[in-house]
Amino acid sequence: MSATPVATAEAMRDLGERLAGSLAAGDVVVLDGDLGAGKTTLTQGLARGLGVGEAVTSPTFVIARVHAAAPGRPALVHVDAYRLGSGVELDDLDLDADLADAVVVVEWGRGIAERLADSVLVVRIERGDDEGDEGRTVTASGYGPRWCGRGGERGSP
Repeated sequence: MSATPVATAEAMRDLGERLAGSLAAGDVVVLDGDLGAGKTTLTQGLARGLGVGEAVTSPTFVIARVHAAAPGRPALVHVDAYRLGSGVELDDLDLDADLADAVVVVEWGRGIAERLADSVLVVRIERGDDEGDEGRTVTASGYGPRWCGRGGERGSP
């Protein structure tokens, strides 16, 4: 996917909502970006697109939250891997039990969350150089058979 400019927080949520339309149960989305880049804001849009009826906040201190979605849509498992030191700690969360019925979104998961599934969508969010600018650039790259042929590539992220 080419880089997509996103001007505001609400535009980031709108992007997440559109992205949710292409997600299905079993999908793993890894969000990559600096502190304050908009990872949770994008997840709020994903939740809106999946029909999650409750507020979505960063699960920093609880590590993972499960959000029920609208009927017929997969649940959203929202993980913050910032405090995790390795893939082994991520494995301890037993997220693979949720994979069949949910979309799993992992903030700060680059380098450890890709092992959750054969196919992963990595979304990179970059801030501009101007501190006062809300603008971001978002780039999504799909890896593995699920995304191959949809602008993704085989291999690992």
